[in-house]
Amino acid sequence: MTTTLIFPTALWLPTPQHPKIRLYNAEQVLSWEPVALSNSTRPVVYRVQFKYTDSEWFMTDIMSIGVNCTQITATECDFTAASPSAGFPMDFNVTLRLRAELGALHSAWVTMPWFQHYRNVTVGPPENIEVTPGEGSLIIRFSSPFDIADASTAFFWYYVRYWEKGGLQQVKGPFRSNSISLDNLKPFRVYCLQVQAQLLWNKSNIFRLGHLSNTSCYETMADASTELQQVILISVGTFSLLSVLAGACFFLVLKYRGLIKYWFHTPPSIPLQIEEYLKDPTQPILEVLDKDSSPKDDVWDSVSIISFPEKEQEDVLQTL
Repeated sequence: MTTTLIFPTALWLPTPQHPKIRLYNAEQVLSWEPVALSNSTRPVVYRVQFKYTDSEWFMTDIMSIGVNCTQITATECDFTAASPSAGFPMDFNVTLRLRAELGALHSAWVTMPWFQHYRNVTVGPPENIEVTPGEGSLIIRFSSPFDIADASTAFFWYYVRYWEKGGLQQVKGPFRSNSISLDNLKPFRVYCLQVQAQLLWNKSNIFRLGHLSNTSCYETMADASTELQQVILISVGTFSLLSVLAGACFFLVLKYRGLIKYWFHTPPSIPLQIEEYLKDPTQPILEVLDKDSSPKDDVWDSVSIISFPEKEQEDVLQTL
């Protein structure tokens, strides 16, 4: 929304509209809507001033705050533009005011409500989150949403929301450390998690709960007992499989031993003499069979006939 003025019928410029202060993590940014003039070619410029509790108003320039927000054409003043550590002290009470200017003309001052960074800041999620799956655990490392110069003034607590995929959500915390270990998780299961920071300002005992990080999921690894169980199961399974295969082979051998014997039995071969005869049928078969015969190969048995007297023969028969 812009405010339009018919120049130069008015002696005053309209005030900038809808000024707002953005306090997100370490950012301190004042923004507003521009003042538009219908018949002026010169740009409207803006001036920002600030004050602390019971102090006078100061110009926002390089010397005072590190940035220049005096007679600027932009509709934004980033007090932390120079660096995240720049800007107003986070535990100070700060008041800002703003006006528009055009040559000798200027608007009335618009004064914003005072703020304290630690009191009014919007805390984002932790940054640079890294998760390392362990043996039945997840190790989470991250950095804080923004740096705090004096840890005795303010610090962060951290919470982890986690759940087995498809299960109920659990919360672990608070922690002061930037490294958190989720232990006693089931091995080889997928767990999802979110990390959240909470700012604690000691001076005023103020808590600012931050935004949750994006959901990320990881699978846990096996612990020592699970690995031992796997080794045992694999060994038992292998032994059982080998036993079944050996039994099956033995059963098949018994069932089909005739067929196996037939497969592995050497087929009968034709005698060499007959094979030569078949190749040349003109040869006499007997000569072929006797061709390689020699007297030394003949084997003779001796038979003796012994006769018994009739009486002895009868006794022998009775004995038999």
